[in-house]
Amino acid sequence: MNIRLLFACAALAAPLAHAHVTLEQTSATAGAYQKLTFRVGHGCKGSPTHTLVVTLPDGFNGAKPMPKTGWALSGTANQVTWKGGPLLDAHYDEFVMQVKLPASVGKHYFKVTQLCDQGRMDWDAVPDASGAKLASPAPFIEITPAVAGAPHH
Repeated sequence: MNIRLLFACAALAAPLAHAHVTLEQTSATAGAYQKLTFRVGHGCKGSPTHTLVVTLPDGFNGAKPMPKTGWALSGTANQVTWKGGPLLDAHYDEFVMQVKLPASVGKHYFKVTQLCDQGRMDWDAVPDASGAKLASPAPFIEITPAVAGAPHH
């Protein structure tokens, strides 16, 4: 195998090997309806994922989760749960919902719990003033001010 091709493949795989649960959308407009895509890049220390629970921050309303084949959906006003799978540690997947965003601008953090056959990961750490690297960072979205007269759909 060509050594350059080998390094290229390794470079592409590296981000997934160290991936956390992240949110595809990095920013959105206050008060709008928004698709949120939570990306799961690995299991729990090699163990397959069977449950993903996303807790919405205050002000996020009307969550409509997207069904996934092989996963059961349940939820409350501020939480959505996908249960099933399993999602093997070596694989990647996305869990999607639509919500109405709050009017408050700034970063909003989601608590995500990933349950696996052996263990769990709580993606709930929020940065502080020190700027230290977080072991289990919570996914977030930056809400920006709405433009006067712009539609919110």
